[in-house]
Amino acid sequence: MSVEIMNDLGQVEVTTEVISTIAGVAAMDCYGLVGMASRSQLKDGITELLRRENFSKGIEVKVDEGDVQVDLYIIVGYGTKISEVASNVQSKVKYTLEQMTGLNVKEINIFVQGVRLLKGD
Repeated sequence: MSVEIMNDLGQVEVTTEVISTIAGVAAMDCYGLVGMASRSQLKDGITELLRRENFSKGIEVKVDEGDVQVDLYIIVGYGTKISEVASNVQSKVKYTLEQMTGLNVKEINIFVQGVRLLKGD
């Protein structure tokens, strides 16, 4: 699936995979986020930490009449305030997507799938 953007020079199509990659990279810039979790997880109660090349597995993008909704499945660092991390991720992802694509981001939903020690701890 893709989002079409029309301008006076023609048409631009942005796929949902591109949107999810942008969202994943933007989210990983936020302090307190250890990584992305798989959407199809909790096999045997274990949360899978995704690598950079698989961020799209931890992000779901829905497009409805030009509005974009993004669901992020994340793992936060132990000792961080979960509500602050989630709020920072929402703000950063919304800003980055709107600046890079020009799309209207309607919702950024955060699903905290686990808590781990921060990288470097």
